[in-house]
Amino acid sequence: MTNTEQTSEQASVLITGANKGLGLETARRLGELGWTVFLGSRDEGRGRAAADKLAAGGVNVVTVPLDVTSDESVAAAVRLVREHTERLDVLVNNAGAPGKGTAPADATADDIHSVYDTNVYGPIRVTQAFLPLLRAAENPRVVMVSSAGGSFATVTDPEQPFSKIHELGYSSSKAALNMLTVRYAQALPGIKFNAVTPGEVAHRTFAATDMNGHTGALTVTEGTDSIVRLALLDADGPTGTFSDRLGPVAW
Repeated sequence: MTNTEQTSEQASVLITGANKGLGLETARRLGELGWTVFLGSRDEGRGRAAADKLAAGGVNVVTVPLDVTSDESVAAAVRLVREHTERLDVLVNNAGAPGKGTAPADATADDIHSVYDTNVYGPIRVTQAFLPLLRAAENPRVVMVSSAGGSFATVTDPEQPFSKIHELGYSSSKAALNMLTVRYAQALPGIKFNAVTPGEVAHRTFAATDMNGHTGALTVTEGTDSIVRLALLDADGPTGTFSDRLGPVAW
């Protein structure tokens, strides 16, 4: 269900990693609905360039320098967002790192840590820091941008491409992110937490982004369908779910 009753003046969203790809497209789509978009970007220059493009299209956008691996950067982002609003309706934890794709036998703890710092610890840092602003909203939502690679059902299906990608960091980090989503949803019933994958698991396809060298069969707009749908949830919408643009995905 979509949040059709929420006026554009009431709606605000912070999107991490929003200077390109899925994050930028999500920002464009929500911004064109009249939302205030806080565009999080680790690189401030690229963030401002992306924000300028959105602003030229009429989007109300604020550039937020935001490195999800840095406590100091996240704290500064909270201060900046507070200068513009007393509440945050939606947080989209989109920033992600693909890792090096190192074979399991060769992967080191350092290899895994670098991926987890963005894909697992990053969403924890950002979510925890923005909880007060989310709690101040009438119907707060958090969308975790995960992956079919984080699904045990998908990775153990020999027909799925992810079953043939032998690496440790990325897939295990997204599995951890899925668990974070469920545990947050259980512990914080006043906020909706849902995880999404930007592909179509049933059709064994994924969205074309920089992370996969734009080899995906789905457009970046199609890849954001699930993100936008969950960002627009009504107060009676679900929480603690994992889905793609076609519907629920097995954990």
